[in-house]
Amino acid sequence: MPNDYTPPKVWKWEQPSGGTFASINRPIAGATYDKALPVGKHPLQLYSLATPNGVKVTILLEELLEAGHDAEYDAWLVEISKGDQFGSGFVEVNPNSKIPALMDHSQTPPQRVFESASIMLYLAEKFGGAFIPKDPAKRTEMFSWLFWQMGSAPFVGGGFGHFYAYAPVKIEYAINRYAMETKRQLDVLDRHLAQNEWMAGEYSLADMAIFAWYGSLVLGRAYNAAEFLDVASYRNVVAWANRIDARPAVVRGRMVNRSWGEEWEKLPERHSAADFDALPKAP
Repeated sequence: MPNDYTPPKVWKWEQPSGGTFASINRPIAGATYDKALPVGKHPLQLYSLATPNGVKVTILLEELLEAGHDAEYDAWLVEISKGDQFGSGFVEVNPNSKIPALMDHSQTPPQRVFESASIMLYLAEKFGGAFIPKDPAKRTEMFSWLFWQMGSAPFVGGGFGHFYAYAPVKIEYAINRYAMETKRQLDVLDRHLAQNEWMAGEYSLADMAIFAWYGSLVLGRAYNAAEFLDVASYRNVVAWANRIDARPAVVRGRMVNRSWGEEWEKLPERHSAADFDALPKAP
């Protein structure tokens, strides 16, 4: 790492940046090859991976089913490390080539939805405003926290997670910068949850979305950074995360589109509730 680097007047893409995702990073959009997306038997077709942004949506879908809504869906695995998100079919659903992406075939023509919070809001409204508080004040609070998560999480994932876990070299300045911001955000949550059981007065979309990122972090499932960030000190966040983690729909939602880990905790594709029953039992 030379310390005398001076940015050029015009940046040019000349070589891979290095790190875990170097092979799929590029400064241009669009498809790189032709591949149609599979379509299952249900109106809702999800194309995703069990990253935090993907887990938000599968948790919501399983919560909708748990609550008795007719939200059956097919979930297809998109392996971003292999570049599945650059196939022509996927790019047609999400021109930004990011998971998750949803197609609703109950609409004519089928409706595409991309961006995780947009998918969550679309599904909640489709099923009568499920998991959106009816009280105006709580509803507004829910939206505030949902979009707080959308704006804040890139500092955790693309910032802290990248430089702490995925970058080809450890850069002290970058790790310190993003660790500080990650801990500040955890403190924001911890102070709020000291006075509130849920993010917006009742279990809602905001809890699901924030749990997918920050719950994973404080429960020791992200970046092997629990000790480094002293996550145990955020006791209110940990208690809240454990409450959510114990919900049956959340247990199922975390498995969907997961292609790594133990056999009993991953379901790369999901096409019916019976798929969970076919998994081996946890030891």
